[in-house]
Amino acid sequence: MAALDKPYWLEARFERREGWDDGVYPFNLPVLRSLDTLAFHPRVTFLVGENGSGKSTLIEALGVAWGFNAEGGSRDHHYSTRGSHSELHRFVRPIRPARKAADGYFLRAESFFTTASYLEDPEVRGARYGDRKLHEQSHGESFFALFDNRFVGDGLYILDEPEAALSPSRQLSFLARLHELVMKQSQFIIATHSPILLGYPDAWIYQASPHGLERIAWEDTEHYQVTRGFLNRPHTYLDVLMSDEE
Repeated sequence: MAALDKPYWLEARFERREGWDDGVYPFNLPVLRSLDTLAFHPRVTFLVGENGSGKSTLIEALGVAWGFNAEGGSRDHHYSTRGSHSELHRFVRPIRPARKAADGYFLRAESFFTTASYLEDPEVRGARYGDRKLHEQSHGESFFALFDNRFVGDGLYILDEPEAALSPSRQLSFLARLHELVMKQSQFIIATHSPILLGYPDAWIYQASPHGLERIAWEDTEHYQVTRGFLNRPHTYLDVLMSDEE
């Protein structure tokens, strides 16, 4: 099976209608300042940015607008511990082709504990996560159990910081699993801080900054440049960071 030529989600349109207020959160985030449409790669699209740049708010809105549970899960998951998601999703209109995704999932690293508890409920149907309960595994193992067992292909997968529980070597393993699923007709939209994940070939990378949202090359991301600079000159970085000078 080959990778997708046309995405399940072509683009997201941001409709500035009644209720959109540029003066309040989340509509006052710089990432939304001039954002009218956001087009997606047929295989992998990344969102990157500094903490507080709005990338997680944006990917949360995308996940909910597509129909996923706000705290994570598939479209048939219905649970909530705290309704903290923003209203941005109400202003996102998904543009899709005629072909529909057969599978899908929204992973939020910050609320995965709650998701794991929900999936272990014996009354929850279709909780595919392997032979061991998620709470009986390490954080990283439980993430991978989900990737290996729940993600089956022919799907749209929206992930918010999937690297949060993964060691560098596990991030490389995730890249391999990501590619397997891409070759099974899957599309991914991922918010990440990982320069390793951002290295996936031919992906589109959108960077959220004070200037808005813009396409950027992997080598031009701050994630890549800071990591490369530190690994090439660790003592220089450490001398500056640990200097007694104010």
